Parts: sequence; C-alpha cells; structure tokens
Amino acid sequence: MNILELSEQEIVRRQALQELRDMGIEPYPAAEFPTNAFSTEIKAKIADGEWIVDVPEGEEPIPVEKLPQVCIAGRMMSRRVMGKASFAEIQDSKGRIQVYVTRDDICPGEDKSLYNAVFKRLLDIGDFIGVKGFVFRTQTGEISVHAKEFTLLSKSLKPLPIVKYKDGVAYDKFEDPELRYRQRYVDLVVNEGVKDTFLQRATVVRTMRRILDEAGYTEVETPTLQAIAGGASARPFITHFNALDIDMYMRIATELYLKRLIVGGFEGVYEIGKNFRNEGMDRNHNPEFTCMELYVQYKDYNWMMSFTEKMLETICIAVNGKPEREIDGNIISFKAPYRRLPILDAIKEKTGFDCNGKTEEEIREFCKQKGMEVDETMGKGKLIDELFGEFCEGTFIQPTFITDYPVEMSPLTKMHRSKPGLTERFELMVNGKELANAYSELNDPIDQEERFKEQMRLADKGDDEAMVIDQDFLRALQYGMPPTSGIGIGIDRLVMLMTGKTFIQEVLFFPQMKPEKKIPQSTIAEWAEIGVPEDWVYVLRKAGFNLISDIKEEKAQGLQQKIGDINKKYKLDYEKPSVDEIQGWIEKSNL
Repeated sequence: MNILELSEQEIVRRQALQELRDMGIEPYPAAEFPTNAFSTEIKAKIADGEWIVDVPEGEEPIPVEKLPQVCIAGRMMSRRVMGKASFAEIQDSKGRIQVYVTRDDICPGEDKSLYNAVFKRLLDIGDFIGVKGFVFRTQTGEISVHAKEFTLLSKSLKPLPIVKYKDGVAYDKFEDPELRYRQRYVDLVVNEGVKDTFLQRATVVRTMRRILDEAGYTEVETPTLQAIAGGASARPFITHFNALDIDMYMRIATELYLKRLIVGGFEGVYEIGKNFRNEGMDRNHNPEFTCMELYVQYKDYNWMMSFTEKMLETICIAVNGKPEREIDGNIISFKAPYRRLPILDAIKEKTGFDCNGKTEEEIREFCKQKGMEVDETMGKGKLIDELFGEFCEGTFIQPTFITDYPVEMSPLTKMHRSKPGLTERFELMVNGKELANAYSELNDPIDQEERFKEQMRLADKGDDEAMVIDQDFLRALQYGMPPTSGIGIGIDRLVMLMTGKTFIQEVLFFPQMKPEKKIPQSTIAEWAEIGVPEDWVYVLRKAGFNLISDIKEEKAQGLQQKIGDINKKYKLDYEKPSVDEIQGWIEKSNL
C-alpha cells in the first residue's frame, strides 16, 4: 500500500509504530500478559466489601502494599495528560475502568521515555495496553487502578470513531447502519449496548439447548450441502461439487435429514444451524439465517404447541428476568398458554371471506377483488398463504398459534384427524411475524409421494419455490417412521423478539451486505498511457484527481503546485515534473 492511500491519522500512527520499533519496543508482543481481573469484577468486589480501598475519615490510609493488587488489560479509550501524571480509561471485555499513570511510577530509573515518549506521544486511542498496579479511589470518588507497570500490547493503526457522552447524551455517534453492519468490530467497540445484544443472543441459544438436552433429545449435525434442496418451499443457492462433478444446493432446511434419524431410531433429535434461501433481504429476512429444528417421536402438533410455549416463556425469563418484553412499543407476553386459531378462521375473521369449500378459482377471484397481485401459477395453497400474509399475519402481536393449514400449503404434514382437506400444522405468530412452523409429521410414504408429485405439478406451472421429490427420503419412510411431531424456530427472529430489536441486522454479527462502494479510479496502466509515472498517480489521487478526466480542465502550473505541495508535505522527495510534462498529461487526457 502506498502511504498516500492512507488518511492523515493513519500515516501518523504508522510513523509512531516505526518510532516504537526504533526504540526497541515491539508493538505486537508475543508473550502472554497474565491478567487477573476485569473492570466489572474490580468494582463489584469493592461494592460488596470484599476489597477495601476506603477508610473512615480520620483513620490512617491503607498502605499501598495492602490495597488490592491487579493486572488488567484492555483498549485505551481516552487519555488526559497533566504533566507528570495522566489519566486513561481502558475498555476490557467486560467494561471500562480508569487508570492513573505517573511518570516516576512507571519509569523509576533515569530513563523517562516510557512515559514522556511512549505513553504521552506514541500511544493512540484504540491501542491495547496492559497495567499492573493497585486499586484505589480518586479524590472525586472514582475507582481506579494506579499503574506501577505499563506495557503496550497491540498498536492500533486505524483511528476509532469516538462516541462522546455528556449528561447521558451521546455525541459523534457511529450510527450509520451501512458502516455499523459492515464494520461490526468497530460497532462493538464504540457503541454501548451492541455487545449486550449478542450476549443475550447467546443466552437464548444456550437456554434453548439446555431445555432440549434436559428433555432427553440429541443434538445432531446434518449436511449443509445437499443434492436436493428439500424440507421447505424456497429458492436455493446452487454451487458445484468439483470432486463429484455435480451441482449441489445449500440447504434450505434440515427437516428431511432429521426425519431420517427418527426413522433410524432416535427418540428426539434437534439441530441449531444455518439455512440458506436465495430470496430477498429486508428488516425481517436475511438469506443466511439460523434455525432450530426439533423432531420427537410419538408426539403430535398439540403436544408441540404446549412444549413450545413453555420453552419460549423460559427463554424470555432467562434473557429479561420476566416473561414479558417491550417490542415496537408493545408489551408482548410470552407467558403460556397462547391463543390457538385455525388459519381459515383467521382469514374469515379479518376479511369476511370463508375459504372453506372454495375452489382455487373462487379464491383467486377474491384475491383479485382485493387488489392483490396473483397469477395462474399460484395454486390454492399459495393463494391462501398470500391472503393470510396480506390481511392477517401483521395483526397478531401477542403470541398466537395459527393452526390447521390446507393440505396444498403443507406437503410434509399429516392430514387432520377430523377436518378433511386440512393438515395438523401450526405457525406461531408474534409481533406480526412468523416465528415457528410445526407439524404432526406425515409418515405415510404413499401419501408423501403423492404430495411430492403435486409439488412437481406446481413447479411445472411455474412455481419456483415448489419442492422437488426426494426419492431417498421416500425410501426412508417406506422402512417406517413412527408418529412424530417436528418444529422449526427461526433463531434470528426469536432473538429480535427477546431483545426488542426491530431489524434482523441488529442481531446478526455480520449480515449480508451489498458490495462496498468504491470511488472510481483510473488504473495505474491507464495513467501510464498519458505519461504519468506510477509514483505521481498516488499524488494525483491524494490531490483529488481519481480519474484521468478529472485533470482535463486543470492549468498545468496550478496542477504542478497542487501535487508539489503534497510531495513536500509528505516528504516524498519525488522529482517534480515540469510544467511542460504536466501540460502533456493534460493534453493527452483530452484525447
């Protein structure tokens, strides 16, 4: 990288890096730094009385050697230099704490360069430092660490966007979503609360895993690359398997492989893993998402509803300390039990139209009357799904089980035991969005084959989300699968609900993003064609001339002055081109 491609601060930091090395200080030491305390633990131990740093008024001060001795490390987030003494604030993985540094304490000998040169001048905000010393309380009452030893642990070459707080108000926020999601590592450092969201996410997953493990179910792993994209209706990502010379699909669901394990004799299996669907992105959808799928033998969808509501109540309490959470201004209660409402009743309740007994054409015509965009490729199930999504889904704020879906919408679901044409399926709606999908699983291999064939007929009509026949899964069913209930829960959406976030990107460390926009630049080779040497290309770019066309209107003498100033400022010592040479560049740029 040419130095002129860096910002002013980046250049200064690299110069400091070199100066440190010239002093014999390694800015990236390899040795272990044996920390023994975190910022929050220090404060907690003093608050609990485990560590004593304060003495009653009038009593003798505590000798330094009897004050708590600690070894801490973290990123320096602020520094106030006051002559021979300074204050700094360091941020470790738990929080922040103030450090008091004096010249004579960290430089007890004649050489004071560690304080005068390194700490005061060559350190930058964002650098990692290690401090050994004792804990005390300053005259203003702030718990601090008095440094007796100081070590540079890692030099930061890019400046952090520093968020300033005054009276609880944040200034100079790092809040552009494009930057926050693309540079999550910066977001985590400078924005309070971001890390807490992901710690809560870990609590969600950990609590769910504990509940499933304690119920006796086995966590398993199934293939991410699959020969057939099955288990859901969605468009897959396609890749090529070179060793086998076949196209493969990133899985859209784990369902069919987990059911194979039920066939194989497991009582209950679950997987928490990534699925991939080549579909749109918005505040509720990411093409790569995390899902938990669970399958348990000898259960049905009624049992699964009861199990699910108890699990979600437990998770909410683990994350929030209570079974309620405020989301989008609504207080949502995850306390069991939840309302149960058949999907056709929900549509009738919201639209007045009863889909029971209606033909595909009658439903399509009603959709058109309502101004919905529907076409001939949509079968009955797809039309009902569109109706529900348009008029019903967003209205269910409190957790609600929408049940008994038409068979056309549920190719992997057992027929309803008492309602012809319907299946034993539910979707859990919370805050107007689907959170979970569950069935009494279809285990009749002949019925399953017919359902798959119907899906293929939909595909022939143009439905690019219809399922493909999985012959191996049919073979597994023919060996016999016991009565089984299964469920899929979207972990990302669950975390959104449990943390009160309204954008899925807020609960994903690294959400998918469009390619980063780059300033268009003419290449080195293109500049060479008009006679500009490579070194001077970087100077021109630094001066704001990224494209050859940018210099067309320039005067040769003025351009020489601009690039000469940069040459001098950065002490590049390049041989300055003559006015005639620059005039030649300009003339060729106009050809």
